Amino acid sequence: MKLLIVGATGSVGRQVVEQALEQGHIVTAFARYPAKLNLQHPNLKLFPGDVMDLSAVAQAVQGQDAIVCTLGSGQKLTGTIRSEGTRHIVQAMEQSGIRRLICQTTLGAGDSWGNLNFYWKTIMFGFILRNVFADHERQEKVVKQSHLDWTIVRPSAFVDGDRTGQYRHGFPGTDKSTQLKISRADIADFILKQLDNDSYLHQTPSLSY
Repeated sequence: MKLLIVGATGSVGRQVVEQALEQGHIVTAFARYPAKLNLQHPNLKLFPGDVMDLSAVAQAVQGQDAIVCTLGSGQKLTGTIRSEGTRHIVQAMEQSGIRRLICQTTLGAGDSWGNLNFYWKTIMFGFILRNVFADHERQEKVVKQSHLDWTIVRPSAFVDGDRTGQYRHGFPGTDKSTQLKISRADIADFILKQLDNDSYLHQTPSLSY
């Protein structure tokens, strides 16, 4: 499958790129500085571009079978790169007739707020990451209002670790029994499994250990 990974140099995006190549996909890595991946592979194309530039996004989506969005803002705790960048992805896909979008947001968004504990509700998303969280909420709204075949993946806190394939997904917003963490490698594993699986089409599966 021909995949465009937007946000390819982020901590989750890099994992998606590496695992997609392992699985035999033809990957286009879209980022401002995709050379940061420091990867060479016959099925890998580096596409330098700014997701805030609609024309660059439109060019990158051409000929792809599916788009994976793992946009982040690095160390910045403000801004609208997730929501506005995703808006450009949606616009470009709809104009090009490409339908499959897998978008990574965060556990706590929408009806998964109940999964969080006091620390995440009050300290992290209530104070430190409040602007990041608000942008994720806007991002989800953009995706849900699209006419695409979308899946929104809501992982809990990212941690380092191996790909285990052993994690919980699709649990209800009332579930408070998860560990509220998951490795970046397992997030990528779950994202890629959605490419040939419609179980979560137009749904927002949560993801955690």
